[in-house]
Amino acid sequence: MIVMKFGGTSVESADAIRRVAEIVQARQDRHPLVVVSAMGKTTNRLLAAADKAAAGNLEDAHRDIEELEAFHRREIGAILPADKHGKLDDVLETHFVDLEASLGEVATTGEVTPQLWDEIGSYGERLSSLLVAMAFNALGVPSVHLDARHALVTDSRHTQALPLYGRTYARFREKAVPLLREAVVVMGGFIGATADGVTTTLGRGGSDFSASIAGAGIGAEEIQIWTDVDGMLTCDPRILPGGHLLRTISFNEAAELAYFGAKVLHPSTLLPAVEKDIPVRILNSRHPEVEGTRVVAEMVHSTNPVKSISCKRGITVVNIRSLRMLMAHGFLRRIFEVFDRYRTPVDMVATTEVSVSLTIDQTQMLPEIEAELSRIAEVVVTPDQALICLVGEAIRETPGISARIFGAVRDVNVRMISQGASLLNFSLVVNDADLVRTIKALHDEFFSELDPAVFEV
Repeated sequence: MIVMKFGGTSVESADAIRRVAEIVQARQDRHPLVVVSAMGKTTNRLLAAADKAAAGNLEDAHRDIEELEAFHRREIGAILPADKHGKLDDVLETHFVDLEASLGEVATTGEVTPQLWDEIGSYGERLSSLLVAMAFNALGVPSVHLDARHALVTDSRHTQALPLYGRTYARFREKAVPLLREAVVVMGGFIGATADGVTTTLGRGGSDFSASIAGAGIGAEEIQIWTDVDGMLTCDPRILPGGHLLRTISFNEAAELAYFGAKVLHPSTLLPAVEKDIPVRILNSRHPEVEGTRVVAEMVHSTNPVKSISCKRGITVVNIRSLRMLMAHGFLRRIFEVFDRYRTPVDMVATTEVSVSLTIDQTQMLPEIEAELSRIAEVVVTPDQALICLVGEAIRETPGISARIFGAVRDVNVRMISQGASLLNFSLVVNDADLVRTIKALHDEFFSELDPAVFEV
């Protein structure tokens, strides 16, 4: 058995779904469980409609929902035979009537509560999984639908729910495995439910996480993440085109890249796969012939000490200097208590006895944080920075790597550096305006020659 996850761009239209059906059909003998995201930008449009309803613009919200209904009817209707259009209409009517009721509740309360956010945001995957299963059957791929809320059990932390792994794995063994013996199973990603049946979501980008959880639950031999890129590259193609495809990378390296900005994988995706030692493969639904990137548990040895360079834009550096100057016992504790109180994660830290520099990428609560810190310290905030992360498990064992890094960026003003907090990355902060040239210089330094066993040459 395998798990195949397809993102929103892979199921955004009738043509895209036909491509996906061909890919799945070619792997039918491996008994695939297919996890799908919402079609295209459906989730964004659903939540935008919820915001309009909360602002009192219920008419505009309903208009947006009508457009979404028409979009789903048009794209799936182009695949289904005429005698199945009545069933399609029934599915759409049922879901959109319930959705409009939820929007009405938002309009009445004047806010999108976390529970309503989950309820409304879940409709994209609830619809896509049902409709893709119908489309697969019409395209000759025998399929059944599995409501993710009946299998993926979570806690009640709405918008960022965490799986209850023991119960969830038992549900997948009970509900999914018997179905997989007979047909392809199609399930929506991103969503689950509490033990009481209340709809929850795993957070944005959570469909990858759903696929990994499902793979662990059914004991899959492989988890495939089908995207619109060929796999993991040596650099982000949106920042610097011309990167090289990684054939193989370790779980630890892939997770580090995901956390520090690589968009191919959701940062939490790999946790269940690591626990069950299930390899993950990243593939391109538009180029299924490309072998993609295989993510494995063991360390991947390479003559290249750096496997990839990732980055985060929109970083803010916060420099904090103690007003007491000396005898600053408890200074760090007081600083991080403030960030914890305002639920703002810190990416990178550099510290001395009386001063701390740190980076954040969530600035919603920054004015409140700055006000509290100013009672005990001088605070200087520098926005528009970028965090660059060189990742490779051999970094810690390679003499002279720091000299190579600083030689490559000798003409760049580096604001912060970090090595040692993680044993497999070297991070630096630069002005966002210097991001592209910095990554190019580092990429030229570390990927001018490639190990063909690890990289596609």
